[in-house]
Amino acid sequence: MRRDLDLTILRAFLAVVDTGSVTGAARQLNRTQAAVSLQIKRLEDTLDQPLFDRGHKRLSLTPVGEQLIAQARRLVAMNDEVFETMTTPSFEGEVRLGLPVDLIVTYAPPILRRFNAKWPGVRVSLVASNSQELVEGLEHGRVDLALTTDLEAGGRHVETLAHDDLVWVGTPGGSAHRRMPLPIAIGGRSCRFRPVLLEALRRAGIEWRVVLEVANQDAVNAMVAAGISVAVLLRETVPSPLEVLIGDTGLPPLPSFALNLRFPPAGTNELAEEMARHIRADFATRASLRGERLFDGAASERRVRRPRRAAA
Repeated sequence: MRRDLDLTILRAFLAVVDTGSVTGAARQLNRTQAAVSLQIKRLEDTLDQPLFDRGHKRLSLTPVGEQLIAQARRLVAMNDEVFETMTTPSFEGEVRLGLPVDLIVTYAPPILRRFNAKWPGVRVSLVASNSQELVEGLEHGRVDLALTTDLEAGGRHVETLAHDDLVWVGTPGGSAHRRMPLPIAIGGRSCRFRPVLLEALRRAGIEWRVVLEVANQDAVNAMVAAGISVAVLLRETVPSPLEVLIGDTGLPPLPSFALNLRFPPAGTNELAEEMARHIRADFATRASLRGERLFDGAASERRVRRPRRAAA
């Protein structure tokens, strides 16, 4: 006999996966921990299979639980899409989205493609600049929404979506990282990576010379690809044919940066909120594909740990 899945308990399952704990899911869903635990039990009873391995100190997904994640996301997304199509008026107007130039190629295409397919009547203006200038644009009303890279996560009118490591990059087989003084290509004075890069070199006692100083990512990438210099980028944004410099390079370690979704201090509008929803969905999909969680729970909470897959 065919049985229907309850979307409410699927949402509870996904909330536990995304937040990393029953406690975090309860907070996100505005329910008690007992209620969320009961919903997970109902889902397991419905499927007649365990979704979490409770035999260890930490809660972890079973293979069935792993398999369910993508299917559950599709069901919930389809439900939400149908509901929004039937109840949400068509959006029209313009939304101005700010993105740092080094993030555009990696993040903009899938987000804008899905947004345009959903809301073809909305004009999207892409404001390409560095993070500091985008923050100023939000404050002065020149940008409706911005994704920025910052050393610190969160804050007022800020939502942290992910973290990424700042890494040294060079050309395959290149030797620029071995030259002294070290040749570097860096952004302009307001580039967020610039002071971090220079401070790391100062602390390591490494001499450097600037061979390019420009707020143009294509120009920076060209200098690195030519083997003339090294540069720093977020790991997820390293383009082909550049590569992350690893091993015994002699280069100092660099910190990770938060990828923050920022809203205007004066408040946002419906179009910007809709764009923000698409951006969150894209980051959630990326995290899911990497087997990561968007947010960590408190240290005292029991966290979901996905089983490590054996190397192929």
